[in-house]
Amino acid sequence: MGGFLRDSLLRGEISDFAGLSGPHDMDIAVPPFVESVESLGHDLARHLGGVCQPHNLARDVYQVIVKSAGPGPEPLVIDLVRYDCDIERDMERRDFTVNAMALPMDHPCLLDSDPDEWPIPAGLWASDLVDPFGGRSDVSRKRIRVVNDQVFRYDPGRLLRGVRLAGRLKFMLEPESARLIRRQAHLLESVAPERVRSEFMAILAQDGARAQLEVLDRLDLLCRIIPELELTKGVDQPSAHYWDVWDHNLHTVEYAELITRGHQNSAIYSLAPWNAEVEAYFDEEVGDGFSRRTVLKLAGLLHDIAKPQTKGPDKTGRIRFLGHSELGAEMVTERLTQLRFSARIVAMVARMVEHHLRPSQLRHGDEQPTPRAVHRYYRDVGDVAVDTIYLAMADYLAAKGPEVVAERWANHARMLGDLLQAGREKAPARGPQRLLTGHDLMQHLDLPPGPRIGRLLAQIDEARAAGEIATREEALSLAATLK
Repeated sequence: MGGFLRDSLLRGEISDFAGLSGPHDMDIAVPPFVESVESLGHDLARHLGGVCQPHNLARDVYQVIVKSAGPGPEPLVIDLVRYDCDIERDMERRDFTVNAMALPMDHPCLLDSDPDEWPIPAGLWASDLVDPFGGRSDVSRKRIRVVNDQVFRYDPGRLLRGVRLAGRLKFMLEPESARLIRRQAHLLESVAPERVRSEFMAILAQDGARAQLEVLDRLDLLCRIIPELELTKGVDQPSAHYWDVWDHNLHTVEYAELITRGHQNSAIYSLAPWNAEVEAYFDEEVGDGFSRRTVLKLAGLLHDIAKPQTKGPDKTGRIRFLGHSELGAEMVTERLTQLRFSARIVAMVARMVEHHLRPSQLRHGDEQPTPRAVHRYYRDVGDVAVDTIYLAMADYLAAKGPEVVAERWANHARMLGDLLQAGREKAPARGPQRLLTGHDLMQHLDLPPGPRIGRLLAQIDEARAAGEIATREEALSLAATLK
């Protein structure tokens, strides 16, 4: 058709030596004489057994998605992008040199190859590669370099994309490109919140997220995404904490990542409760395309966000952060809503922030949490009760840092493991599992509808969890004394 395969071959090469699965993402640059990119996309989708959908109508970009193509679970995604000038000028509009290369679609190595067998040996195509900015050399040197100094003004969303690519591929940002990002970081404020959210969470989802957050901060990007974090820098904490609030938050992200990676033959992480069931739990997608593991890391970053506003002495003169969990939940709700997170994720993170201290506070001294306390915890924290227990583990490790005492950590992890097990055995009763329904209470005790019914049901559930009642008759008798 006279078009070009754009940067996809190099993605294949990058995947090959970076240990990534791929390529599953391809760009086809469509020449001006093709009348309809959409029609071409539908033709290609029919040929490959996929679907074609609009991706960016303003730029006449269509996407072909072939779910069953290629190795592994990832679909093959082909972007069809029209170019309205010669291909080298088109490359000038790209972001980074590793994405500014192309190969004619009628090249023999493409006509005779199966995309599932890529990367194609470079000797078959390297001499014909359109590479006006030295992208192939940058791939070999494992660096991310801008095509020119206008790439971020053309599309400020690329500011985050450069960090994401470097982190994912384990490349380095070329120094002058990094300086350009920092000089133009203010342009991020013009990017749609949805795109900022998606790029930021893609960075957070990667292994080594703490290091990438530090890169974002050095490039003056992180606190433009979450301005409230700026105030946490340099806020000292009592001696029980190794780091200040800023570094504590970042290290909580690190430990949240590590404790949800399995035991790793580690004396520290082998103490955290872990099995196939828990791994599947944190792999679960919970909204906006993000897993529970990534949402946990987000909660780790934000869990102490309100400490600067709540720092002060208590009655004894001891420095405390009274109310930081509750205020933090409010601040998180406002910030994540502005970033267009789904209502579910906003609620999940806010609840984890509000209750992140509770798992560690359930036990007093060497005493195990009471059945009532366990019941109330799972009732109040709901569908992030397990997540919040793991946040408490990460919070503990980030508080102690390199000064963690193995025996104390083992005791703490054991207590939280017991809380997990107790939750499996004594989760709050709901619906048909309850001894009584609201209708039962109104009928047998002659009570009108209203909030009193809900309070009675909650008290009955607590008494059942504590082992004080076990039958419907006992529940009615208790309700009669409580009403």
